[in-house]
Amino acid sequence: MTTPLILLTNDDGIHAPGLAALHEALADLGEVLVFAPDRQRSAVGHGVSLNHPLRRTEIRPGWHMVDGTPTDCIILAVRGVLETLPALIVSGINSGANLGDDVTYSGTVAGAFEGMLQKIPSFAISVTSHFVTHFAGAQRMARLTAEKLLAEGLPEDVMLNINVPDLPADQISGISVTAMGRRNYNDRMDMRRDPRGGTYYWIGGEIPEQKIETGTDFEALEAGRISVTPLRRDMTDYDMLKRMASYSALSDKL
Repeated sequence: MTTPLILLTNDDGIHAPGLAALHEALADLGEVLVFAPDRQRSAVGHGVSLNHPLRRTEIRPGWHMVDGTPTDCIILAVRGVLETLPALIVSGINSGANLGDDVTYSGTVAGAFEGMLQKIPSFAISVTSHFVTHFAGAQRMARLTAEKLLAEGLPEDVMLNINVPDLPADQISGISVTAMGRRNYNDRMDMRRDPRGGTYYWIGGEIPEQKIETGTDFEALEAGRISVTPLRRDMTDYDMLKRMASYSALSDKL
């Protein structure tokens, strides 16, 4: 049997403890390679570096540091460096949840989303705390998910977004397959002065609010359960598509 190639990335940077924990969890499932940013890249979304070249440094065997985003890392690995397509792409283990609307900002989710676009089974995995004390539950979930996807794959235009409570593994209540919840962000813009009198701005704000609705990722985490949310490539609102049929009549007024 051919040894599967597993590609890892993250948005916390190549030296993040969550990436080391993920590598440890999957190391004996196949040939595991890391292509990860050289520094913290949280909340870069699905950004791609178009205006500067990418540089790659192999800091130790199989660990490649890239001066770009998580998406850059996947594109560089799949399109530019690797001679064999990965059988699986995993992004994480992120420190901090990626729930609800967070997925639109998340570099962690974007790494897996890019894997999906490259037609490779992919998932993102996060622990809910920004200062993680328990990686074991996420490691176990990453291992189980990787084994399942290596055996069964995923539909071509679907990826998985997984969130794990920051609890001892034996205190996690189970696994729920969930829909995306919704957050209300309370961002504010602080204007400040630098030592030379220049103006700069800092985006901040309180912790966003969330709606604990039945069947959502927020509900699962509130109950101490792991949330697994399938995300689709196609973001079209088909109900609205039908309602907008009359817009085609506007062609006569162009």
